Amino acid sequence: MTTTQQPSTKQDILHHLLKQGESTAQELAERLQVSPQAIRRHLKDLETEGLILHKAIQVGMGRPNYLYELSREGRSQFPDRYDEFAVSLLGTLAETVSKDQMKSILQKQWQRKAIEYRERIGTGSVSERVANLVKLRVSEGYMAEWQPVEPDQFVLTEYHCAIAQIAESFPSVCGHELEMFAIALPDCDVERTHWQVNGEHRCGYLIHTK
Repeated sequence: MTTTQQPSTKQDILHHLLKQGESTAQELAERLQVSPQAIRRHLKDLETEGLILHKAIQVGMGRPNYLYELSREGRSQFPDRYDEFAVSLLGTLAETVSKDQMKSILQKQWQRKAIEYRERIGTGSVSERVANLVKLRVSEGYMAEWQPVEPDQFVLTEYHCAIAQIAESFPSVCGHELEMFAIALPDCDVERTHWQVNGEHRCGYLIHTK
């Protein structure tokens, strides 16, 4: 019985934190009508899974209390309609501005993203920066990996595109990825080897030092 109830209770906790922002274990227990001991077990599991975070608050002279909230990963468990909104927004832009203006808008967006990547991946070796770039892409919803193929040469592969729905309607959005990676890794040459827009099952890039 416990096994079948546990996932439901965990989902209830996540939903409550989504609505309330943050909550204590005692508040969750009272709200969900579950014992404090069981709630704490669920909270420990959810924190181990990276779905929630906690912070200590001191009340009086006693032991600190803990407030729980959703992590970024926890929020990603809930479905959203961002892709549909983005496709609709780009469609409106395409109908409103010229092709050159549309191209300029998309280019500025990717350039801004590229500069953000370049700042966040640090100044280590090429392999360290490629590894950090892949971590950033994974955190954004891409199923990405990398591997060295020769000294100072690496392959970056993405099997799942976080903006696939957008790319289907506006392939030019993905067209700037090559430029974006080149800006993020200014001391490297970046070549596209595979592209999902062309019907392949993955996107691939060959990165090598200049």
